[in-house]
Amino acid sequence: MSLIELVIFDMAGTTVQDRHEVEMCFIEAATQTGLTVSPERVLALQGYSKKYVFELLWSEMIGDNHPDLREFVNNSYHVFCEILENHYHNNDIFPTDGCLEIFDYLKSKEIKIALTTGFYRKVTNIILQKLGWLEGLNANYVGNQNTLIQVSVASDEVLKGRPEPLMIQKAMQTLQVNDAQKVINIGDTPSDLKSGVRAGCRMSLGVTNGTHTRQQLSIHRNDGLLNKVSEIKDIIESLENERTEDKMDFPFLKKLNFLL
Repeated sequence: MSLIELVIFDMAGTTVQDRHEVEMCFIEAATQTGLTVSPERVLALQGYSKKYVFELLWSEMIGDNHPDLREFVNNSYHVFCEILENHYHNNDIFPTDGCLEIFDYLKSKEIKIALTTGFYRKVTNIILQKLGWLEGLNANYVGNQNTLIQVSVASDEVLKGRPEPLMIQKAMQTLQVNDAQKVINIGDTPSDLKSGVRAGCRMSLGVTNGTHTRQQLSIHRNDGLLNKVSEIKDIIESLENERTEDKMDFPFLKKLNFLL
């Protein structure tokens, strides 16, 4: 059995091409609803639950105790959802470079694949449907060894989204993977990295061809930064080679200790 039983991928920017359209949709919704925010601030909060981001930004702008805070947050989020859903309904969606390649590799190794996302379920399903990745999943978005992915977890299906580890933990529980040291987490945002670290994953990796650059991700705790997701193959094979070398060394060490 492989040292790694499960690889958990983020969606937008990691397995799904993101040309900063989520940020653009967010800024458009903010502008329409009177929320002032810079593109840099929105980028820094990529990967978090979008409703949480509106709560944070509105609180920063008008204060936590403003009597209309909840109304402003709900209005901005509602407008954002409409804009985002319309965007994904009306535009082509593509996997990232190397994504399908690494999915095939993991399937050949019998390593399970989970997708987590800061999106809510409705948008998640629009994307998965257009990519053909919903095929074979049941009503709880769980697949089997024959489906492309084995589970999909959206941010509105857990109590708290990233950077909390709850989506990772839900994926593990669903797929009966009990040891976080047998899990690799990968994403393209600081919140992706943080969630993997908090979940205790063997590795929390960043990919640099998504929404954040290598320089932007490098200041956050991580176990490696990759040019594209398919480079996970080299990491898994390196782990397997290390285990093989350890097994080969073990009889020699026993004999050496006996002689000493």
